[in-house]
Amino acid sequence: MTAMDTGTGTGIDVRSVFLPHEDPDASLAFYRDVLGFEVRGDVGYGELRWITVGPPGGAGTSIVLEPPSADPGRTPEEVRTVAAMMAKGTFAGLLLTADDLDAAFERFVAAGADVVQEPVQQDWGVRDCAVRDPAGNLLRVQERPA
Repeated sequence: MTAMDTGTGTGIDVRSVFLPHEDPDASLAFYRDVLGFEVRGDVGYGELRWITVGPPGGAGTSIVLEPPSADPGRTPEEVRTVAAMMAKGTFAGLLLTADDLDAAFERFVAAGADVVQEPVQQDWGVRDCAVRDPAGNLLRVQERPA
């Protein structure tokens, strides 16, 4: 199966998603040490830093942690708006899955993650929890079906 032959019938696959960060070292520690993701890239340009992480094994979608001010099309006002939304945890989010939700949640708590919701069985059929990464991005983690 090639990257473009995903079985979806569309010939299109997800390569990367982008999440903002303001503290590259804190973000790197969270995604690498708490989530257990591998570092696929760490590129700096001046004071800016882009960090690419993903599940171990190198295949699949990557997460690119990027400085919110890196987009040259953003005005200073837009950068301030993004920063304010990040501080509230309303700018970006990500949905992850875990084989053992309780163990994942224990790692989040032990690492001092900002817990939004403890593991709970939702009315719509999934069991999940929610935390914020160091930049305020909301991460919902669903228990992977057996």
